Amino acid sequence: MLNQRPRIVNLSETEPNRRRGGDLRAMLTPATVGSTSGFMGLAIVQPGERIGEHYHPYSEEFVYVVSGALEVDLDGDTYALQPDQGLLIPIDVRHRFRNVGDVEARMVFHLGPLAPRPSLGHVDTEITDEAELAAAGPHLTVHDPGRVSERSGAIE
Repeated sequence: MLNQRPRIVNLSETEPNRRRGGDLRAMLTPATVGSTSGFMGLAIVQPGERIGEHYHPYSEEFVYVVSGALEVDLDGDTYALQPDQGLLIPIDVRHRFRNVGDVEARMVFHLGPLAPRPSLGHVDTEITDEAELAAAGPHLTVHDPGRVSERSGAIE
């Protein structure tokens, strides 16, 4: 058994991850605090931005909206999310978030249990990275989970 010690992590210590859209900050993770059951972070989504559609084959995702107005698509159905609301996203449910307001939105997320390998934790079902989108061409929309690389978790 690991001997974990409490550790405080400041948002400023985390690197922005914009690969799926928005600014995702993984704060309490196996790498940062030695967690073994899941990880937690903060999504910062500017007006008009989105976090691209994906799903988690091994983890439930818990979200809590701190500020702003978001819409979430869950397997194609759209729901409004407001501050002080929480949501459980079950394993294998496709989801994407959009900031539909005129101010920054902040949402805390927690996923657990952990996937067997970090690269298997997320399966992207659409391209959100501008460089990948340009390289794929204007006609490509990805909705085939079989095209996701097991090695890296990235769309091939």
